[in-house]
Amino acid sequence: MSILILDDDPDVGIAAKLLLQRRFGPVRLLQQPADLSAALDAEPVELLLLDMNFLPGRIDGAQGQAVLAEVMRRAQPPAVIVMTAYAEVNLAVAALKAGAFDFITKPWNNDKLLATVAAALASRKPKAEVASALLGESRVMHELRSLIRSVAPTDANVLVLGEMGSGKELVAREIHALSKRAGQTFLSVDLGALSDSTLESELFGHKRGSFTDARSERLGRFQAAQGGTLFLDEVANMPLAAQAKLLTVLERREVTPLGADAAVPIDVRIVSATNLDETALFDAQRFRPDLLYRLNTIVLRLPPLRERREDIPLLAQHYLAHYAAQYQKTDRALSPQALAGLMARDWHGNVRALRHACERAVILAPGEQFELADFALQRAPQASAASPLAPAVTADSAEASPALLPLSERERAALEEAMQAAQGNISQAARLLGLSRAALYRRLEKYGL
Repeated sequence: MSILILDDDPDVGIAAKLLLQRRFGPVRLLQQPADLSAALDAEPVELLLLDMNFLPGRIDGAQGQAVLAEVMRRAQPPAVIVMTAYAEVNLAVAALKAGAFDFITKPWNNDKLLATVAAALASRKPKAEVASALLGESRVMHELRSLIRSVAPTDANVLVLGEMGSGKELVAREIHALSKRAGQTFLSVDLGALSDSTLESELFGHKRGSFTDARSERLGRFQAAQGGTLFLDEVANMPLAAQAKLLTVLERREVTPLGADAAVPIDVRIVSATNLDETALFDAQRFRPDLLYRLNTIVLRLPPLRERREDIPLLAQHYLAHYAAQYQKTDRALSPQALAGLMARDWHGNVRALRHACERAVILAPGEQFELADFALQRAPQASAASPLAPAVTADSAEASPALLPLSERERAALEEAMQAAQGNISQAARLLGLSRAALYRRLEKYGL
């Protein structure tokens, strides 16, 4: 992947580059809009971080809007995140309407910037990803696709239930794509990645000076998604106090930004998701029943991959072909032993884990066909009285890569054990492991969980 930053302030560009390249790889810097077209022609760019003001004293974002319009006219435009120190409502909304994926205010929160960039890069392959999330000939997938087609044209709130990696956001994007709001904005907010102190500002926005660090006006997600769809991911991780405020917004169909005197009407469709077990979801100590009833007008249950093993061959072939084309590799067949091993695995990371395994195989496999060892499958954890985090040796790990380090196996096992103990609650799992939520998310992504 390739990330390009266009900002006339070299200090800002370097700071963003140092932060992003550690996680996402090579990042290039530009300072002048005039150089952008040649840079986009020189090599493929997955993501552009675009400053909105390049002339001294200008804060209207006009030049940034012109650059954004030019980028969007390209045959294959990159995802665009606009950056501005002047987060005026009209400017941010105009950028989103013009095709920007999201916006970031400067100075930014590092975790917020990382999460936004990760989401933007994930959106670069919407057709392949949605196809993989909904691909399958199993009965449960036929039923799921039928339900999506039925509910999408309505404005009913939808709650998507499913384990991590099963494709909940991709289902939400498909609902939006088939809805009457398809031409409007789709915005996703990961509530599990937000701290309690920033959650309200992120959702509802704030006015300048409303709290100590509020140096400029901030557009909330509800306003930014006006007319479109707002996807509330990991909604069950919200604190109860914030749940009450979200309920008020949904009931009144208006938001009051922090520090504002008047409420702002909103028109958004809500699709939410959680990996929390349904039993825990109905625990009033964790999730408000009145909010749940507001969100779950329609419930879509996304099955884990282990409950539709018959779809694994189709998914594996899809991903192997996809990554062979992406990395310009020769198409290769799966050996019978490799296919049997993939189907026998429980795939606790679900479709996401299978996708990562197929990508590794395409890159690293040396032979004329794929063998099970090419997928570098790590051992699944097995709890025991003597060692609750000890990794198990399973049938599908017998041919796993011998180069794997025990430390990585133990870290993955600890992550899975903590997520199971916390019933999928990111905040609780992070506390069990002594990590921040952002650090936990990075490790979960690393291991495809």
